[in-house]
Amino acid sequence: MNAELVERYVAAWNETDPGARAKAVAALWTEDATYTDPLAEVTGHAGIAAVIEGAQGMFPGLVFSPGEVYDAHHDVARFTWHLGPQGGEPVAVGFDVVQLAEDGRIARVLGFLDKAPAA
Repeated sequence: MNAELVERYVAAWNETDPGARAKAVAALWTEDATYTDPLAEVTGHAGIAAVIEGAQGMFPGLVFSPGEVYDAHHDVARFTWHLGPQGGEPVAVGFDVVQLAEDGRIARVLGFLDKAPAA
């Protein structure tokens, strides 16, 4: 995984058009990919797209951006991300660990929330 893939990953989380989001998810994740974080555990393109749509619904108008941490070795990468107003202070900060398949697409994401908005 490289910085360009992180940019595409973040862009998929920011994509609000359902058709474009489905294409972005299919291009980035394998068909049987899993996504697990404290709020969701899903498998496959439809499940991942639904989690993204749900996050956008919970935080309308906010955008994801890459964080400061990025590290990778073999087929595994870890990176941080922020969620907040464009150019503003993030309301959420997360840390994702990603495993890539042989074809370079994402096979597994394990997400962690380091900072979450108060309920």
